[in-house]
Amino acid sequence: MPRLLRNRGAFRLLAPSPVGGGSGWEQQPTPRTATLRKRSGAVPIPAFPQRGKEEGQARWRGTRNGWLGAAALAAGLAACGGGDAPAPAPTTPAKTAQPTVLNWTYPAYTPPSDWQWDLPAHFPPPRVPADNPMSAAKVDLGRHLFYDKRLSGNGSMACASCHHQAKAFTDGRPRAIGATGVEHVRGAMALVNVAYNATYTWANPALASLERQIPNPLFGTTPVEMGVDEAAAAAIPARLKNATDVDYPAKFKAAFPDAAGDAVTWDHILKAITTFERTLISANSRYDQHLQGRAALTPQELNGLRLFKAADCIKCHAEPNFSGQFVSAATTSLAVRFHNKGLYNVGGTGDDPADSQGAVEITSNLADMGAFKAPTLRNIEVTAPYTHDGSIATLEEAVRIFTSGGRNVTSGPNAGDGRANPHKSGHIKDRAMSAQEQADLVAFLKTLTDHEFLTNPRLSDPFGAKP
Repeated sequence: MPRLLRNRGAFRLLAPSPVGGGSGWEQQPTPRTATLRKRSGAVPIPAFPQRGKEEGQARWRGTRNGWLGAAALAAGLAACGGGDAPAPAPTTPAKTAQPTVLNWTYPAYTPPSDWQWDLPAHFPPPRVPADNPMSAAKVDLGRHLFYDKRLSGNGSMACASCHHQAKAFTDGRPRAIGATGVEHVRGAMALVNVAYNATYTWANPALASLERQIPNPLFGTTPVEMGVDEAAAAAIPARLKNATDVDYPAKFKAAFPDAAGDAVTWDHILKAITTFERTLISANSRYDQHLQGRAALTPQELNGLRLFKAADCIKCHAEPNFSGQFVSAATTSLAVRFHNKGLYNVGGTGDDPADSQGAVEITSNLADMGAFKAPTLRNIEVTAPYTHDGSIATLEEAVRIFTSGGRNVTSGPNAGDGRANPHKSGHIKDRAMSAQEQADLVAFLKTLTDHEFLTNPRLSDPFGAKP
């Protein structure tokens, strides 16, 4: 059973994680910022977790405030047997001086010698959970599962249905659509270099590892993605074992040779998919080749790189991943931030649209209104439309908005001048760029396209189907 420990003002919720490799937090409060130290095995994930705001709030409160009520704990543990735990009552966001910053520290890590990453010198290897090590057999199994529609409740979609390789493992839609046909409030994130993320999804600091994230699209109900309810969860392992086009029992046994009894289990399914996802590494763009002396950038592209740095784009999209988060074998600490990009200011109130308001939905810190993760810009050329809600159609439009201090929505229910949003990141400013300078910046961003990654057969559909 979980137990809550209090020690000189620090709070820790300790419990075994039924999904291996999960990472929780322990918090030592500091003024204005939450300092959370990475731990292993804290805050259990139900077998059928809630999705989105309610689930994130429950986990956030359990760690950030140092409590998780007995009823919530009981509900979370009961959910291990199926169904959703009751959502905690939302609280009114409190105004604070600063957006939430998660200052995380990481223990020393030495990559295992029995797995070799094919990476350039400027890309350190990612961290891999000790209880979910890499292996060729597990990667192969995970690849098959990633592309297999039998893994959804109604058999209509696979992970790859929302994550197409040719689009850097996103889907080209403004907002994702789940197995039941319901449109979500946010778009499917690209899975480029997910092995290096500190948090997962657009704005949920509670999801801090691939192993914590992967149950949500499968079992979540708010919104429905893969649509695996309790009945489907019981049936899917049998579907896999009875498949005639792939010998899943043999693949599971090869991937998990030490498994006692039946190896086709949900624990192994989740571990195999996350193992495959860790191989989705893009590090061979023309820009990477330029760093290695294997390719030259044009004068326009080099000027775009200069502007990228001068305009503070690099402050939220730092190398080598051009993202706001990068956790590798060499990482010892990281300040995790979410950013308001000045896209909305509904009615001049500082609010984002009510259906998707960012990290504030989890932290209840009003300064996090409209704050989302800064995603990687690698392969940005092929991942349109842009931002969390797909409201920016082209890369050129995105560059124009973010170098002009934000966006003014002039009509409709979300009308308001995002450039004047009081929660906007200080890095989003009017840079007074000329049209030519904006074009140069776009040209540089296109050098981050990794055509090998987009066509690599080792990452492609083993069933030969097209999304």
